Amino acid sequence: MNAPQTFGAMGEESGFLASMQKAMAPVLDFLFPPHCPACDAYVETRGAWCAACLANALRIRRLPLSGAHRKVIDEAWAFGVYQGALRSLLLPLKFKGRTDGLPALGTFLRAADEKLPRAAWMPGIAVPVPLFPKKEKTRGYNQTELIFRAWLEADGWTWRRALLRTRMTEPQYGLDAVGRAANVRDAFTVSDDEAREAIAGRPVLLLDDIFTTGSTLAECARVLKKAGAESVVEWVLASDRD
Repeated sequence: MNAPQTFGAMGEESGFLASMQKAMAPVLDFLFPPHCPACDAYVETRGAWCAACLANALRIRRLPLSGAHRKVIDEAWAFGVYQGALRSLLLPLKFKGRTDGLPALGTFLRAADEKLPRAAWMPGIAVPVPLFPKKEKTRGYNQTELIFRAWLEADGWTWRRALLRTRMTEPQYGLDAVGRAANVRDAFTVSDDEAREAIAGRPVLLLDDIFTTGSTLAECARVLKKAGAESVVEWVLASDRD
């Protein structure tokens, strides 16, 4: 299953850029001293947070689900609140093609690692919410993949692009809960037979950057459950819900 397991050209470019950034890090740190993404205080390494801001941003919690969503989602967890530094790091990544906030997001995830709920099936199969192919090509990446993949693979997870978005949907912001659900209904499918075999009878970790109403995640979870996934647990980087 080569396509779902590789970045392709994007992966090669990302790997080259990562190597270049690592090589240039000492020079950049000298010319542009690293600072905390929340309060701007100087820190020792690029991507680091000051202790107080990291503790303030990190708020791991189980998210409430509506009755309809509980039918397809077993659990949903957020790592932080969608405001302040996390919002400032995510928005440029999603809408301006800026990846310079990824080191800070990586530090945030590593700090969350020790506090995450653990289960017998971890690590297992991790599946990102997909973008429509044309949109991903325009953006140059799936931001959920850039945020989570390296961190999860380092922890032993199998990253699999098991879902495809079959049609372009409207942006979810600006829509109410009913409109969001209608917007993504029947917009996803399992990517291929190998993906279907891989998830059948197994728990799946579904990943996205932000949880608002949960409509997109619920529709993805419905497709995964229909394809035979034993359970679907969702992790998101941030949410404004409690």
